[in-house]
Amino acid sequence: MTDAADAGTPTPDSGTVAGSAGVVDRGTVPERDPGLVGRVSATVGRSVITALLAVTVVFLIAPVVITFVASFAVEWTGVVPSGGVTFDNWRQALGLTETLGATRGLGGQLSLLGVTLPIPTTLGFSMLLALGGVVVNLVVGVPVAYAVTRYDFYGRGWLNTFAVLPVVPGIILGIAFLRTYPSLPSAVALMVGYSLLKAPYMVLAVQSSFESMDLRQIEESARSLGASWPRTLLTVVVPNAKTGIISGSIVCWTLAAAEFNFSYIVYSRGPKPFSLFLFENISNNPFLRASAAISIYFLIVVAVTALLQATGQRGFSIGGAR
Repeated sequence: MTDAADAGTPTPDSGTVAGSAGVVDRGTVPERDPGLVGRVSATVGRSVITALLAVTVVFLIAPVVITFVASFAVEWTGVVPSGGVTFDNWRQALGLTETLGATRGLGGQLSLLGVTLPIPTTLGFSMLLALGGVVVNLVVGVPVAYAVTRYDFYGRGWLNTFAVLPVVPGIILGIAFLRTYPSLPSAVALMVGYSLLKAPYMVLAVQSSFESMDLRQIEESARSLGASWPRTLLTVVVPNAKTGIISGSIVCWTLAAAEFNFSYIVYSRGPKPFSLFLFENISNNPFLRASAAISIYFLIVVAVTALLQATGQRGFSIGGAR
């Protein structure tokens, strides 16, 4: 009798306990009916999301691929290009041929040791302008993002609001620049204008990186090891925000290089900004030649983005540790 009673008595290791309402099982999770929607989602949900992403990517990438292929075509009157492959569209877009279309290209001449070399001066000029705008954004945007994230001061909310909101549209800012600084050189006006128009993207990107860090703890640790405040900021805080800095630089540079409204209003003379080059080639040339100009922009954006991404992955420093 004793053995039988012992055999039927739950033990603490069996996962059950005896209570006034009976035996309660502690080791079993009750099953839940997911319902019809839950069963359908579990069965086909992943496939539907994958297919939707694939369709979206193809829809966005297809125009870029078609435009790039068209830039090498001799003719394109049907569904597919015909007439073989040619580089004339690219040579004309780069200004490397003696044709009327080449006068709207990126060409120029460089005399070096008595040798004249064709170079895309407009391309280099426009890229430097966009890069100058990014440098201004870094010099101004990074401290602003740091200040509104790290400190609490009077007017902080207003500063943060003005920093992340676009100042004015490009065409309005261009008119304001012409009226306020009529004698300002085009290159300087374009560079400063690019930085003003794209500053919110830099501030938002860098601010998100700062907000993901414990700035107070990082600074106190560096200061306790003997680092001065400027050294702490430049060699510890800023390198830790490299993700936001690289992302903001990519966005600002890409948008500045293609800024048309402001460039159209402010530009007066000298090498044309790249956005004006695109406008002239798209509006005054056939599709095949315009596609070469657009493809140049695509390649430049890809190259600059890859370069900045590689810089971010390798890490960078400003006079200190990586």
